[in-house]
Amino acid sequence: MKTAIATVSIAGDFSEKLSAIAAAGFDGIEIFENDFLAFDRSPKDVGRMVHDHGLEISLFQPFRDFEGMPEPQRSRTFARAERKFDLMQEMGADLVLICSNVSPLAQGGIDRAAEDLRELGDLAARCGIRVGYEALAWGRFINDHRDAWEIVRRADHPNIGLILDSFHTLARKTDPDTIRAIPGDKIFFVQLADAPNFDMDLLYWSRHFRNMPGEGDLDVTGFMRAVAATGYDGVLSLEIFNDQFRGGSPKSIAVDGYRSLLFLMDQVRRTESSGRIIVPEMPDRVPVAGIEFVEFAADRKEAEELVTMLASLGFRKTGRHMSKDVELWRQGGINIVINTDPHGFAHASYISHGTNVCDIGLKVADAKATVSRAETLGAKTFEQPVGPGELKIPAIRGLGGSVIHFIDDSKDLSQVWETEFERVEDGLKPGDAGLTRIDHIAETMNYDEMLTWLLFYRSIFDTEKTAMVDVIDPAGLVRSQAIENADGSLRVTLNGAENRKTLAGHFISEGFGSGIQHIAFETGDIFQTVKALTRNGFTPLEISPNYYDDLDARFGLEEDFLNALKSSGILYDRDGSGEYFQLYSPTYGEGFFFEVVERRGGYKGYGAANAQFRIAAQKRRFRAKGTPAR
Repeated sequence: MKTAIATVSIAGDFSEKLSAIAAAGFDGIEIFENDFLAFDRSPKDVGRMVHDHGLEISLFQPFRDFEGMPEPQRSRTFARAERKFDLMQEMGADLVLICSNVSPLAQGGIDRAAEDLRELGDLAARCGIRVGYEALAWGRFINDHRDAWEIVRRADHPNIGLILDSFHTLARKTDPDTIRAIPGDKIFFVQLADAPNFDMDLLYWSRHFRNMPGEGDLDVTGFMRAVAATGYDGVLSLEIFNDQFRGGSPKSIAVDGYRSLLFLMDQVRRTESSGRIIVPEMPDRVPVAGIEFVEFAADRKEAEELVTMLASLGFRKTGRHMSKDVELWRQGGINIVINTDPHGFAHASYISHGTNVCDIGLKVADAKATVSRAETLGAKTFEQPVGPGELKIPAIRGLGGSVIHFIDDSKDLSQVWETEFERVEDGLKPGDAGLTRIDHIAETMNYDEMLTWLLFYRSIFDTEKTAMVDVIDPAGLVRSQAIENADGSLRVTLNGAENRKTLAGHFISEGFGSGIQHIAFETGDIFQTVKALTRNGFTPLEISPNYYDDLDARFGLEEDFLNALKSSGILYDRDGSGEYFQLYSPTYGEGFFFEVVERRGGYKGYGAANAQFRIAAQKRRFRAKGTPAR
């Protein structure tokens, strides 16, 4: 499998783009003409720079408004094409993209367009160049790859072929299986892009909202399965127009792009038996059986406040590490690790971010296979010196500076708590609050990082994404989207902050980076849990009485039930499948907090409708503690 990416897909000047694309692992580039025109080096210099980076020029594009033009415009387009061919020869490019005509002067007709392309094919052949014809979704006469293929078929020229673009096919809801009838050797190039499922003008949608395969809602996998079935074994390239990417890190976007292609083609390989596209071997997407542990990095003083909150939630200290200043706190199937050791990764994380969740452990079927897949997809493995009594647990670098460890049922890893920790009885006897497991973790990042996090989780783990929702903060919007597996044993909500005035933005700015902002624990009976928490001295977040008045108006709840919610500070939501109950702790540090949830019936969401009331309550508490209002 040869890979490429269009220079328009990432930010930076031409040199920066080349460096980022090469470092990410791509084989080639599409040179978008405007990137070349804005660069102050000759075509020969550009070609040399590309090859010096270990890349090839896979495509030069776009050549616009060619076929079906009346005279004298037709003669001018051929003269223009000849000049472009000269430039391409000097540059070292041998394939050019011609997109279907959008000019109001253009004349329709399949045969007219085929005749123009056949004549252009003769000119291209003399220059050693091939021409790929692409149907734009908004083309004046040709906006469907089936019509574009018919033009190429009638042109019947060895230097004229078809270029397919997933966006143009899928945005118009054209059945991608119609591609299967096209001979693979007449497909000269394949461009790939995903996009959120918006109902808007096709041109505007395409120019501003494309994203990497796997980040949007289009069936790019189905598209590529059809392409693979033709026998196509040429370049797979990303052509992404996205306002967010244009202002992002070239390196990060290029890495995401390469990961998205590997993820896509691995899916195609597993679902399409025909085809000759080769992708690096890797284990399948990893099923996750649950969150095995969450580890906090802290110093001893700040850990005391965290320990007090955990004790009030019903956790007990049950273990102390054999050789490090690390404690294990447990309740139900939940393991919370507090690391105050003055050495190692956790300490470095504390120095950088203050008290934070620096590490999570996931329960998987095969830890080594999980690391193998993640590494193939570009994730970095994590290791640090193993001390006395410690196991070497497979791990990767997560995003935002975190680490993810993997625990399986192998002989060593399944005994990690017994091997690394000695049991303790510290005399602290909080009452068990009935918390059973971690329902979900919530990771907060800048909005322009959300797609990176989404792709990271979806490509490695057997998860799917939910629809994005808007979380209303008095100081602005926070975009929220969940990644979850089928049985709910892994749920991660991604919350993208657009400014530092929101609670999420404050957490990022004061914590010096993205990270886990809250952890939600599951209970089977939230009202019994509240009673136990009260006995433990837990003080829930205080919710405005106005919230409960509106709750009654929206749902028509029984008076006793409504009063029980109100007196306990429980927030409530329901949908057509079930009910959801939420209880929040006060904030810790610069906005971290715990949540207790109960799901009844088939409720699948996360109580998004309640978020603005929770945020308002948290901000009131911030002001009461003397923290400046945001």
